[in-house]
Amino acid sequence: MYSLQKERVSRRKHHWGRLGDLPDRYLPAMPLLKEPVDLVVEGYSSDTEIEHAVAYQQEARATLSLKDGAPIVLVSHHLSHLYSAFPPSPFERAAGLVIDVRGSRAADFTEHVELPPGTDGDLLEVGSFYRCSREEGVECLAKQLWDGDWDRPAGLGAFFALVTDMLWPDEEEQDRVTGLAPYGDPDALGLPDLDVRGHEVHVPPEWLEVFGRGDAFVYEPGGGAFRRAANLAAAGQRAFERALARLADWLHERTGLDALVYAGDSALNSPANGRLVRASPFREVFVPPSPHDGGTAVGCALYGLIACLGVDSRFRWTDDFLGPDPDESAIEAAVRALPIGLHAERPDLPAGLYAERPADLAGEITALLASGLVVGLHQGRSESGPRTLGNRSVLADPRYLQDHLTFEVLGNEWFRPLGSLVLAGHTERIFDVDRPVTQATVAVRPEFRDLLPGITHVDGTARPRTVEPVATPFLHALLTRWHERTGVPVLINAALGDPPAETPEHAIEVLRSTGLDALAMPPYLIRKTTRNPRSG
Repeated sequence: MYSLQKERVSRRKHHWGRLGDLPDRYLPAMPLLKEPVDLVVEGYSSDTEIEHAVAYQQEARATLSLKDGAPIVLVSHHLSHLYSAFPPSPFERAAGLVIDVRGSRAADFTEHVELPPGTDGDLLEVGSFYRCSREEGVECLAKQLWDGDWDRPAGLGAFFALVTDMLWPDEEEQDRVTGLAPYGDPDALGLPDLDVRGHEVHVPPEWLEVFGRGDAFVYEPGGGAFRRAANLAAAGQRAFERALARLADWLHERTGLDALVYAGDSALNSPANGRLVRASPFREVFVPPSPHDGGTAVGCALYGLIACLGVDSRFRWTDDFLGPDPDESAIEAAVRALPIGLHAERPDLPAGLYAERPADLAGEITALLASGLVVGLHQGRSESGPRTLGNRSVLADPRYLQDHLTFEVLGNEWFRPLGSLVLAGHTERIFDVDRPVTQATVAVRPEFRDLLPGITHVDGTARPRTVEPVATPFLHALLTRWHERTGVPVLINAALGDPPAETPEHAIEVLRSTGLDALAMPPYLIRKTTRNPRSG
């Protein structure tokens, strides 16, 4: 399975697809697309690109080597989310939940669902609920629909999008809200829970009044403006979590199943996911590494394979490394453009970068991290999701607060927590969870919070990723060396670039343009000629 988002190639975050992308961007980056194609599946949401559906089909026929009679199929947005979650999950049967800001129009659904009599075909899906079985297929149990009028918002995704927009207008950064929420008082504004009626979520008048107050809650870094923003984030996050919990209760009652798969942009809310894992009636919860719109390409492919071609897919989400196969010649070319083997402390060298090939790369990285430096790691196929899992990562020592990493490397606000990597076999010892996790915020056990301030948020939580030897052998070896040297089986994990770097050139540009100290691209280590004053 391969997946590549446009933003990784264009270097523009949230860069939506447009006509011309297939021949100009994806075909050069994904050589497999030049092979004969049996079927094309296209997914559309409610944006204006649906008006160009015929043109997209014509572009696909002109660009791809379609076999004779190869069809082009359209699939609803929420169904593409579901197929990105259930077929690649570890479950034989599961309840399915898709929560998004808005999806396809009712008139465009490709799934069978009984809509209320007289339903307007222009209504948008904002919540979808399923019963899923590998043997019996997918059954849509219910949908919440919305007319798209932002003066009358409906659905959990639209609600949180409005909270985000009140704090950071016109920016799709819900991670900022979840990071800010623990600094606020959820009761300070007197705002109620959302109105949950069965499978539908409606926004009470008190919240509508807040959403009509213009820039009254726009985030500012200090003073009363900060407190107002933090209080709104706290109230919004609590309302979101409580409403999601009630939807999970409703779906569990309808299905009676023990397992849940959950997708849609709202499934990126890690604290809420943690609550589902910890307190929902479902005994097992699976959120794919790419639950957002970037993962719908995977869902479209699996829908075509399973529902259209009748093939039993064996793809499972064991990791998120779905980018193009690494091009070793591209790494060699990028390294050849740099001086090789120069010593960092030679005063006669011009400021810049130099590359070396250490005999013990993992040991060299461990030493750099132990001296307080921040190291990037670029290896293998890139992650398809928005959060890096070790192939496009920035690594640092979790035993110290990492202001340099937050401000000079990532360019983030001070309140945003940093992710973490934990060596397999140590997850349950350090975090209050009974299984490996990838998309959930969980509590750091109290005895480790002072030891790991770099990854422990103000509310005592963290967002860990368990590192297994099969999926990421070099990273596992590096964490093992780090554990042996420091006694700590955890490293800080952040994204190498925003959006994460795709190519070696992208990764080197992150090193060159930020406060990153070094970059590992196995078997090479690239460093800056200027000695970092934070090193030992």
